[in-house]
Amino acid sequence: MLSIQDLHVTYGGAVQAVRGVSMEIPDGEVVAVLGSNGAGKTTLLRAISGTLRLHRGRIDSGSIRFGTTDLAGRDPAQTVRMGLVQVPEGRRIFGRLTVEENLRAGGMASRDKAAKARAQDRVYDLFPVLRERSSQRGALLSGGEQQMLAIGRALMASPKLLLLDEPSLGLAPRIIGQIGQVIAEINRQGTSVLLVEQNATMALGVAHLAYVLDVGEVSLSGEARELARTDEVQRLYLGHDGDGDGTTRRRATSGRKLSRWTQ
Repeated sequence: MLSIQDLHVTYGGAVQAVRGVSMEIPDGEVVAVLGSNGAGKTTLLRAISGTLRLHRGRIDSGSIRFGTTDLAGRDPAQTVRMGLVQVPEGRRIFGRLTVEENLRAGGMASRDKAAKARAQDRVYDLFPVLRERSSQRGALLSGGEQQMLAIGRALMASPKLLLLDEPSLGLAPRIIGQIGQVIAEINRQGTSVLLVEQNATMALGVAHLAYVLDVGEVSLSGEARELARTDEVQRLYLGHDGDGDGTTRRRATSGRKLSRWTQ
């Protein structure tokens, strides 16, 4: 569905945030991108969604293809119409608007009233609490409910590929678990997902494939369950010391790319 090849991105013509990143997002799957602050995760999403220029960033080289379409030079509105929708970090909802008004704003690009009604029903089925609070202003929702609304607003555009930027940020563990379950359900219903996360436990629990970014470069990639067993990911992201025999560490560092899990 989405193919990124040898992508290089800079800010202000000086700060190189992404260096030679290549990755594939297969149709119908959840792909997680892990990494610490400053690893280049948000920059990657900005490059894909067309919002990079709004942050004084630019693509210096490389390509991003959505299906057969080159995304170079596309603005955010064009990418949304193509079926590629981003949920930014930080639960950026319209606080003065009600839940229902936020959702209507998310579906403005569509002129198909029936499609918008189906999309809204889907959102309310995924997030029943939003149906209960449809007339409540967004600013009065809890943090978890605001994140649900941000995801729901993006789903109103009926995306083919949903880009999620740190959806667990600042949320309680119980809510993070619920968000993970919803991501899995969104994918089960037919929407591909590119999930950028620092919470590796949640991300690797719902993803099929995963990439680890380190200072703008891909340091590890592979099937999510296999990647979760490597010493490096266990130590840096899952809070474990690994199995101690060095097997997974050698496999992760020698080839960088891990094998795809065989179902």
